[in-house]
Amino acid sequence: MTSAPDGPPGAALGSLELAALRARQRAQQIEEELARDPSRFRVLTGERPTGPLHLGHLFGTVENRVRLQRSGVDTLLVVADYQVITDRDVAGDVRGAVREVVLDYLAAGLDPELTTIFTHSAVPALHQLLLPFLSLVTVAELDRNPTVKAELAATGGRALTGLLLTYPVHQAADILFCRANLVPVGRDQLPHLETTRTIARRFNQRYAGAEPFFPEPDALLSTAPVVLGTDGAKMSKSAGNAIALGADTDTTVRAIRSARTDGDRHITYEPQRRPEVANLLLLTGLCTGRTPQEVAEDIGGRGAGVLKSLLADALLDYLAPLRARRAELAADPQVVHDVLTRGNARANELADETIREVRRLMRMLL
Repeated sequence: MTSAPDGPPGAALGSLELAALRARQRAQQIEEELARDPSRFRVLTGERPTGPLHLGHLFGTVENRVRLQRSGVDTLLVVADYQVITDRDVAGDVRGAVREVVLDYLAAGLDPELTTIFTHSAVPALHQLLLPFLSLVTVAELDRNPTVKAELAATGGRALTGLLLTYPVHQAADILFCRANLVPVGRDQLPHLETTRTIARRFNQRYAGAEPFFPEPDALLSTAPVVLGTDGAKMSKSAGNAIALGADTDTTVRAIRSARTDGDRHITYEPQRRPEVANLLLLTGLCTGRTPQEVAEDIGGRGAGVLKSLLADALLDYLAPLRARRAELAADPQVVHDVLTRGNARANELADETIREVRRLMRMLL
């Protein structure tokens, strides 16, 4: 069955704000469904291997992935090595970066027995989905994607490449190759996910008839706090303001001591008025199981120096098991190879099955 494409991705919502509202409203229902029957869900998530993971990754995404895998959700993590060149001319040491990311995953508690960890470049059938998927969206729709515009602006005036323009379609292939139905995202990634939903819907309408083949995945909207870097901006590998999970003690302490604060000696938790101080309080709270307000009340008028010292001790204690485990894993050169061999094999099985069914639905099988 063939039908004309429907409206542009996100047209039914009208705005990113409405998309976020819908995701928030759905979030509680999803959590309840996860608690009742986690086997109903398959999660796809991951990141580009552009450097080691940092505290923002740990508290923002990785700990939630560990939670999902432990609850019984089928979880797949893509280390998107092909996407490293989306916004740069030279890929650099991608192989080394992949290794560092996988070590961070394992040290943080992601278990290859429960979570499938694989690399983009090792799954050819995943990328075969790009051709039919690209036929389901227009250039105008891709050009309107606010996340693509934001990512283009972050490149510092580079020309828009075809790879960046079609980045949302690549992400759709990442998600739909394994027919994932749940994707943990931040609010700024909702337009990408809406493109995925649109592609799934249009494929089903054109080719699948009465029995939809691809799910229209839901967003598992992150409730994790945004962790700021040492300069007060969002923590980022490219900004040079991050504290890496695998950093040594001296590097960690120096980074905390250099963190920006303000001139008010009395410590209070006011995220809007004092974001840098609030961020240090937040990190201390995350590491100690206390609220930022409780930490602030304990410090009172003793100043930012005491706050930084308290955070350094708490963070080093919190990361000690992770860093010990990471060092143990890094000493075995075979660990990452074995994890990816296993993960790539499963990802290829899923992708091969999907592309065969896609070709059958499109009447391309001989």
